[in-house]
Amino acid sequence: MRLELIFGIHRATHRIGLYIQRHAPDLTQAEAHILCHLHESGDSPLSALHRAFAHKRSTLTSVLDRLDARGLITRESSQSDRRSFVICLTSDGKKKASRIHKQLAALEAEVLRANERRTVDAFTQVIRELEQKAEEQ
Repeated sequence: MRLELIFGIHRATHRIGLYIQRHAPDLTQAEAHILCHLHESGDSPLSALHRAFAHKRSTLTSVLDRLDARGLITRESSQSDRRSFVICLTSDGKKKASRIHKQLAALEAEVLRANERRTVDAFTQVIRELEQKAEEQ
């Protein structure tokens, strides 16, 4: 059986990373995605970032360390649970997040314009199922 989904998803993900590199050469793909998530969702508990991206905890910590060192995020103790942290964009982080978010939104909008809504919905469903099955096994 030939793989119908995996290689295409890998290539698309890799090309999105290259797109990010061209438009924000100072960010890695993981950093850009975290900044975009914070831009859309606002301050987020560390656990929410982990759920959103499914990084290993050590990988997520490393990405956050780099963003923190560059002054793009802060880690604040959660008021509801002092053992937990909330990740917040700094003023510089908000600017950088806004810029990369606009770039990715433009890329996505171009693709959405070229496809019917039902096609996008079907693609989204397939991706969710693939993600779920990969997590279960």
